[in-house]
Amino acid sequence: MSIGIPGGLDLDRHSLSIEEHQQVDLVAADADIAIDDHTATALQEGGGDALPGASDGHAVGGHADIVTGPCDANSPLATTFPFVAFVKTEDRGAARWLTLSAPERKNAVPSTGWDEIADAIDDFAASEQRALVITGAGEDFCAGADLGGDRVRSTSAADNTARMRLPNRAALALHRVPKPTIAAVDGVAVGAGMNLAIGCDIVVATSRVRFAEIFVKRGLTMDSGGTWLLPRLVGMAKARELALTGRMVYADEAEDIGLVTRVVEPDELAKAATEIADELAAGAPLAQRFLKEALDRSSALTFEQALAFEEQAQALLLGSEDVIEGAKAFFEDRPPDFQGR
Repeated sequence: MSIGIPGGLDLDRHSLSIEEHQQVDLVAADADIAIDDHTATALQEGGGDALPGASDGHAVGGHADIVTGPCDANSPLATTFPFVAFVKTEDRGAARWLTLSAPERKNAVPSTGWDEIADAIDDFAASEQRALVITGAGEDFCAGADLGGDRVRSTSAADNTARMRLPNRAALALHRVPKPTIAAVDGVAVGAGMNLAIGCDIVVATSRVRFAEIFVKRGLTMDSGGTWLLPRLVGMAKARELALTGRMVYADEAEDIGLVTRVVEPDELAKAATEIADELAAGAPLAQRFLKEALDRSSALTFEQALAFEEQAQALLLGSEDVIEGAKAFFEDRPPDFQGR
């Protein structure tokens, strides 16, 4: 997706580079990690999955499970069940709301749900809407991936690699969206559900929220971007503790360690998320895009490279219509009307 920049330059979010000795390659690579059969057979299940009969808000299966990608016809992953829509979207003003809709299973994501999430995020990125709010139906955000029973188990490296590409696609879509994103989190947010939440730019949660990187308690490693996201929010020492124990994190601690931006009462969640979304939607789209890119890349850049990125980004923005509008609004003592040009 591209945004037009003044002077006719068409800038893709992942293609800005710094020349000569300060060059910074900002092209996002879709890294396909090859796992040999010996390693893969040790990984019996995909990421923060909701295990049948599990406690701590983990859901029992029942949603439609349709797995795409290479898998043997006799594999349990090849079974097809009637499709049930999982994602609902609604435009509210300049914001789009994406709701995970399986409250009877604490919004655990069926295998078809990952593509629904990714498609909905891609549709938002291509739309005129300015901010995205991701939330869950009922009293929970998301209990991770819905295993749907023993039929999804496989020891095939090909099956399990194909399976993991589904949540990865959703995680990448969220990470790459150039507009502001907000997670409105109530109740359970564990495993892949937690990482979907913290993959958003801003997380607002209720006083009854329960986060957990539950994977280790299921014999799994973190997925859906958790190993990248968590240490950037809470620091490496706390990230190690939360990942290696898989323990629950409640609202007060989540706010104290920087996992969430704000904690509100459950009946105030929609209002708080709406207020934040409206504020973000009124912001300057081009500036927001550069800010997201710079902050995402900051830990991988030297100070000199960060300065070089800021220099080129600011040079482009200084020639934009939005900067002119921002100055006019300031002198006229009114809110700016940014158009992303």
